[in-house]
Amino acid sequence: MPNLTLEYTANLPAVDLAAVLAECNRAAADSGQFTEIDIKSRAVRVDDFVIGTEPGDRGFVYVTFALLAGRSPEVKRDLSQRLQTVLQKHFVAPPGLTLQIAVEMRDMERDTFIKVTHTG
Repeated sequence: MPNLTLEYTANLPAVDLAAVLAECNRAAADSGQFTEIDIKSRAVRVDDFVIGTEPGDRGFVYVTFALLAGRSPEVKRDLSQRLQTVLQKHFVAPPGLTLQIAVEMRDMERDTFIKVTHTG
């Protein structure tokens, strides 16, 4: 907890995904809501996608940020804005491409979430 999944369309210019994820983790940690070691992030390239119904060069970056339920809408809005700032810094639409960048906060149920940590 929390878990960040960054999905991005294959038609976007290459970015340093490790740097983007590290900066997203830092933005989440700087919110004061999480212990840094608990923040997990990953990037998933989307090769097959359709945006809308009309032809055109389009792409998206979509972050899902799953966190334990119970935080206020204000806290979640702050986290969304922190992550959106990072994404807009790294993902820029090339000429002719319409790029949508979105962040979704998703609550995980505290009563059913289980995590075990092993240290070797």
